[in-house]
Amino acid sequence: MTERNDSWIEAGFAELARSGIEGVRVEVLAKNLGVTKGGFYRRFKDRAALLEAMLKRWREGRIAAIEKQASLDGITARERLQALIRLYSERTNAQAMAIELAIRQWARTDERAAAAVAGVDAARLSNVAQLYRATGLAAESADARAFLFYSFVFGQSLLFLDRGQRKRIQLIANSAETLLEKG
Repeated sequence: MTERNDSWIEAGFAELARSGIEGVRVEVLAKNLGVTKGGFYRRFKDRAALLEAMLKRWREGRIAAIEKQASLDGITARERLQALIRLYSERTNAQAMAIELAIRQWARTDERAAAAVAGVDAARLSNVAQLYRATGLAAESADARAFLFYSFVFGQSLLFLDRGQRKRIQLIANSAETLLEKG
């Protein structure tokens, strides 16, 4: 992928986050980038090629991120799980969440997007299940706890809690403790 392709892919992600897959159109992206449509066709065969490049970038980026985030790097598996919960609950990246949700919506009607989402979900669950196994849980329990972990991590980011920031932080901390209980 060339640097010039990157600008189209990044513009595609920005538009995806803003208006969903229907908004990722060559004309819209060219306008947003301040260039002609011809520039697009010098880099991509067609819109489908851009969408494929976007899915590839998202899939590879998400998988690399979770593999890095789940590596122990000298701390215990429990500490790593705590760090992951903090990472996902304390720092909300609105743009990344909008892209995640838009790709998941896209996956409801597109097999390529569904395959990308399934690959990312499998990597996320596998890496977190490995952490849970490292805490001493049996494989089946570790898999179930990894599923609950990601249900919590993504679910809590979507909830609008009528409790205030301090109560939200306490609720997340209490939920995290439940996720980190032994066996």
